[in-house]
Amino acid sequence: MPNLQKLADFKAFVARTWALSSPYFKSEEKWQARVLLISIIALNLGFVYTLVLFNEWNRYFYDALQEMNYPVFLEQLLRYSVLALIYIIIAVYRFYLTQYLELRWRAWMTRTYLQRWLDHQVYYHLELSRYAQLKPEASPDNPDQRIQEDLRIFTASTVGLSMGLLNALVTLLSFVGILWGLSGAFSFSWGEHEFEIPGFMLWVAILYCLLGSAITHYVGRPLIPLNYQQQRREADFRHNLVRVREYSEAIALDRGESVENRQLNLRFDHVVGNYLKLIDAQKRLTMFTATFGQASTVFPFIVAAPRFFSGAIQLGTLMQIASAFNRVQDSLSWFIDNYDALAAWRATTDRLSHFEIAIQAAGRKSGLDYQRNDTAGAGVTAHNLSLGLPTGGQLLSQAQLQAQPGDSVLLSGPSGSGKSTLFRALAGIWPLASGQVELPQSSMFIPQRPYFPNAALRDALAYPEPASRYDDATLQQALRDALLPHLVDQLDVVDAWGQKLSGGEQQRLALARVFLKKPAWIFADEATSALDHEAEQTLYARLLELVRQSQGAIISIAHRESVATFHSRSWTLEKRSDETVALFQLKQS
Repeated sequence: MPNLQKLADFKAFVARTWALSSPYFKSEEKWQARVLLISIIALNLGFVYTLVLFNEWNRYFYDALQEMNYPVFLEQLLRYSVLALIYIIIAVYRFYLTQYLELRWRAWMTRTYLQRWLDHQVYYHLELSRYAQLKPEASPDNPDQRIQEDLRIFTASTVGLSMGLLNALVTLLSFVGILWGLSGAFSFSWGEHEFEIPGFMLWVAILYCLLGSAITHYVGRPLIPLNYQQQRREADFRHNLVRVREYSEAIALDRGESVENRQLNLRFDHVVGNYLKLIDAQKRLTMFTATFGQASTVFPFIVAAPRFFSGAIQLGTLMQIASAFNRVQDSLSWFIDNYDALAAWRATTDRLSHFEIAIQAAGRKSGLDYQRNDTAGAGVTAHNLSLGLPTGGQLLSQAQLQAQPGDSVLLSGPSGSGKSTLFRALAGIWPLASGQVELPQSSMFIPQRPYFPNAALRDALAYPEPASRYDDATLQQALRDALLPHLVDQLDVVDAWGQKLSGGEQQRLALARVFLKKPAWIFADEATSALDHEAEQTLYARLLELVRQSQGAIISIAHRESVATFHSRSWTLEKRSDETVALFQLKQS
């Protein structure tokens, strides 16, 4: 049964590897990819053929030395020069085309995975799954590392290892006949019987390498899980370094340097601890492979020496036998020589396979029937709206909502009752939702934490639209409307605006986007919580004026009483005695 399970696991791994590898060779770049691959295969075959010619050259050259035949010696030197030139040309272009194929394949896979990761808010759904601590395949760690590093390793290792395996197989097929013909038969007596083993050197090479492969697998097995864990822990450490940079001001204000130092050192200790296990496993593997490699250098001479000293073969034949033996042994030792690389490739392939499964799961549509209505006078409606939590809990059940143009609705409730989650469902991004939601086409959501790309201010202001859609006067007026007159002359300044601006300035810049794009419907989630009373009053008045001119409405989440005065209706989330959340729609007072 264990062997059957291993076979099933191997078949599943092959299927996953094929699923990751084949799309590129069926994509819009398939002909370029296939031509490159065929060219590389042809160069590898040519490379092996030159090795066969070099093996034949060994016999003529060393026979000329033994016979002191100077003309043949010079002839073989000239032949060697021609072969070496051909060998160099093939080696150079084999390397170049292989690297070019790896680059094109990586570029295609990176663009494809970036598109899939960003489509349908998959990146957002994956983070929800991870923070909810769901099963590992549904919540992959560090998607950035998988796209940036794992794809690079996968494409390079897949091309390199597959071409290496092809080389090994072709070399084996090319030299096995040569070694069989050169090695002769081995005769021995057993009792009264005489036995003869034809192609003795070939059988010795096969047994030698089979034994070495078995020992290598036994010694190197721990490398696969250790490589997997090393990639994960390196990515975790890098991710937390980035978080310190992103939240540098908050950490500095809290004097949290010692805590962050402990946390970073703890994660780095995990990196070092796993790496020590990894290099210990690599040490044991290297100890065996180095011993195996050194022994294989003299092994064919030891086995063939009796025939040479008996005069059965000349020096040239001995060198040809040794060369052929080494080529066969190298081919059969491919698994031994590449075990470390295979372990790292296996770990990378597993990580990408899990990432692929997670993307497919996160990309599935929720049970929410979500529509945008571009009909004039359309409002917000929600029927039988139910919201779940990533942890498995239920937030809302069969709720009904409605808002009409001209409304100003305040969504209120205690912290943690699900106000922001309801907004996410109305925006159509919450995956754990069911029911029907319909929103006007001209709608815009302002999140609690607005995002600004590290780019020119004009790009941060117009995001996600291209800034070229708006002239400078329009952009500057939006900044003035949002009470940011000191930024009007910085449209072309490139900076990390999410870190440079204060919390209040970031909220005003987010509102400047609203004034720039002029949506009819505005959904504001604590959009003015960092502003002073006067600025908040001014900006809310301008938001109300904007939606009235557009014949739309505003729906806000806020806790301040000063904001409540700008709203004529309210939706309230309250906790029932059974700790479920119920939504109540209250009419205008």
